[in-house]
Amino acid sequence: MKQKKIEGFTIIELLITVAIIGVIVAIAYPAYRNYVITSKRADAMAALMTAVQAVERFKGNNNFSYVGVDTANVIPTQVPVDGGAAYYSIAFVGTPTTAAYELRATPTGSQPTTDGSLSIDHSGAKKWSKGNKSCWPESGGDNC
Repeated sequence: MKQKKIEGFTIIELLITVAIIGVIVAIAYPAYRNYVITSKRADAMAALMTAVQAVERFKGNNNFSYVGVDTANVIPTQVPVDGGAAYYSIAFVGTPTTAAYELRATPTGSQPTTDGSLSIDHSGAKKWSKGNKSCWPESGGDNC
């Protein structure tokens, strides 16, 4: 009699496949997570630059003073600026004076707080609180 050939995968082959997939995921997921954090931080930097432009327009229209800009609703209050689940909140640090202000984007929601906040002031000085850097990440500055 002729034996019928049994086809299929052995348990060893399946375990090897699962192990290979596990190694790929262990390498890919942290890189993906870092990419997501970096892209959300870039959104916050862009939103801060947009907010600075709005504040400067306010100054030009209001006797060259920043007073009142914090109550004029001219800046976005979150990132993403078009709504959705916020991963950064944007607010003034203190109250803007006639000649000075500072805006800060603070991580919230899905953005880890260990990433640090971003800030920019009236002179254009950019700061990243992670490591007290005097520039923004990915900006090519000497201290970043």
